[in-house]
Amino acid sequence: MNIKDLFIRNKDVLPPPQKAAAAKTSGKVTKQLWVKCPSCKRMLYERLVIENGQVCPACGHHFRLTAGERLKMTVDPGSFEEFPFEIEVSDPLNFPDYPEKLKRYRKETGLKEAVVCGVGKIHGLETVLCVMDSHFMMGSMGRVVGESITRSVEYATEHNMPIVIFATSGGARMQEGIVSLMQMAKISGALQHHSDAGLLYITVITDPTTGGVTASFASLGDVIVAEKNALIGFAGKRVVEQTINQRLPQNFQRAEFAQECGFVDIIVERSKMKDTLWKLLYMHMPPEARGEAKQRREQQGGVE
Repeated sequence: MNIKDLFIRNKDVLPPPQKAAAAKTSGKVTKQLWVKCPSCKRMLYERLVIENGQVCPACGHHFRLTAGERLKMTVDPGSFEEFPFEIEVSDPLNFPDYPEKLKRYRKETGLKEAVVCGVGKIHGLETVLCVMDSHFMMGSMGRVVGESITRSVEYATEHNMPIVIFATSGGARMQEGIVSLMQMAKISGALQHHSDAGLLYITVITDPTTGGVTASFASLGDVIVAEKNALIGFAGKRVVEQTINQRLPQNFQRAEFAQECGFVDIIVERSKMKDTLWKLLYMHMPPEARGEAKQRREQQGGVE
């Protein structure tokens, strides 16, 4: 037997594309009406999950959100304006099928890339926001993502504005090689200038946030917020265990474990995220501007 035969697909084992597609669409009504919680394994009426902010009403598991869903829950209606960045995709390695894969994800998600950046208001307080989306190539960070976040940070610095970044990513995008790794230093440098200007940077870590994103801007926030049970790490748990030859705790690399170790400041329920962000932004406002902001918030039914 030739060793190459080990890597040849067995046509008798793998179903033809037509059969695979049919298998995916079978039970269509069930998929539209019900969703299975990956945590408690219960079958849930999908409409109830959506009305609950994409949180399991049985166990509190936080389902992953799209960038659009995240923005809808976070900013005031009609207040978000996306930056009109026109950044070309980098393909320095001429990686096989990379352009085709990008086209497919753009069609499936309706996004140009794995991050949406712009300016919006959170209970009336204007801030720059960058929202990553794990549905687009697992939120991986390439040149477009890195440049978009960098320009957003620079805009916030130039206009003396706070910035909130919702992080979710599998790390640097392997298809772009060292160009993707360079984004870590570039974003971190822009955030340092933002910090030197005395401006607020809030990180919201969501599930999952790993690799180069965790090792760079996701860990640099003045305040680091996380959603319940979010995966936060660099290398995978099994890799770490094999490297140090030790068994790690069950909740290793989860938000609660990170908080215990001092890497996360606060864990916030999704339903309270918008109010919490408003409080953090309000606390860091100039004292002379707080009166108007508080009055506006009280008129909206405010938070204490």
